[in-house]
Amino acid sequence: MASGHIPEATVARLPVYLRSLGELAASGASTTSSDVLAELAGVNAAKVRKDLSYLGTHGTRGVGYDVRHLVFEVSQALGVANTWPVVVCGLGNLGRALAKHTGFTERGFPVVAAIDVNPELVGRTVDGVPVHPPAALAEIVRTLGIAIGVVATPSAAAQGTADRLVAAGIRSILDFSPAVLSVPHYVEVRAVDLSTELQILGFHLQRDLPPLPPV
Repeated sequence: MASGHIPEATVARLPVYLRSLGELAASGASTTSSDVLAELAGVNAAKVRKDLSYLGTHGTRGVGYDVRHLVFEVSQALGVANTWPVVVCGLGNLGRALAKHTGFTERGFPVVAAIDVNPELVGRTVDGVPVHPPAALAEIVRTLGIAIGVVATPSAAAQGTADRLVAAGIRSILDFSPAVLSVPHYVEVRAVDLSTELQILGFHLQRDLPPLPPV
């Protein structure tokens, strides 16, 4: 399996397949078909078969896919078979919610540290996560083996935070700020702008509203 050759659209669907496979495994299913997996994932069966073929995985005619093996293959492709420690930068309401979200740890992304400028937080442990000042970032990245930085700061502080993460050796950033970050080409940034997503939903709601009756 050459993960570098997997299309981005397929990569985006792999976490959905993994969640669906988890549901199947929890129900006691040992095998599944592309039709069942497609229904759970909200796509068509042909797309499931094509996506899984990029992993070198093909179902057995009349049997389907082995659920346990498929969980392993998808997990390997997504890197969740490993553990990738995370640091959350910014402990406002959103940052705190992200830091204490147990789902990250369950999927191999434990939040092991937080960064904040608030002197009332620095030096404390908040929701089980130790809080450090920005000046300590490079040291904790090195000592804790942190692989991913989460930017949950106000917009004005986001670029400076990203710069410090890059300088500390972080190559993967999850950005929850409204800012558009500028980083070197070798750094991967995934932006999650919640307000933008809500506005897009608002557009679709407005578009789908029935026309007003004539006055």
